[in-house]
Amino acid sequence: MNYVLLFLLAYCLGSIPTAVWVSRGFFGIDIRDYGSGNAGATNTFRVLGPRWGSFVMICDSLKGFLAVKLALFLPQFADNDIAFLNIQLIFGIAAVLGHIFPIWANFRGGKGVATLFGLVIGISPWSALACSGIFLLVLYLTRFVSLSSILASLAFPVFILVIFNVDNHFYRVFAVAVALLVILTHQKNIGRILKGAENKVPIFKNRDRRKQRNQ
Repeated sequence: MNYVLLFLLAYCLGSIPTAVWVSRGFFGIDIRDYGSGNAGATNTFRVLGPRWGSFVMICDSLKGFLAVKLALFLPQFADNDIAFLNIQLIFGIAAVLGHIFPIWANFRGGKGVATLFGLVIGISPWSALACSGIFLLVLYLTRFVSLSSILASLAFPVFILVIFNVDNHFYRVFAVAVALLVILTHQKNIGRILKGAENKVPIFKNRDRRKQRNQ
């Protein structure tokens, strides 16, 4: 019974629609009616700006991080590293599902990237740090949050399977599934990038102004 209750708690935690509550509470709009129509950090960056986009990203990441920490309430797994990691993954996945299909927002949420990132921070922080570096580098070079998320997610299974060589079959399958999920949920973004129609987030404006002056 404890497993079921904690799983449901993780799902409800992931269901907290940060972007929706921020857009309604501070701007009187529903973020899902603007931009890409998603209730996530990327669309918040695009519609409400970097300050609120960063806030939503942090909050959505915390949902994944706190969800995996619910495994600490199951001390029977403390002495079994593989079982403990697996139960953390299950609770983290519940939070990601909650973010994508939030019970508090009519099951219309975001794409789950930030919550997935929080999950990875809670389980393997070095992998999260490595993926963050790729995300920030691509974001700096392109200002496409979607492309940054896609490339960071593709790097994730490389870190887990090859570089860190994590000896857990469930985690290895999860890492590959994450990359496939992010690609699947970003199909429209990929199409817009190929067409040159993807919107850039409003950051690094000073850098772009300097480039324009130097041209």
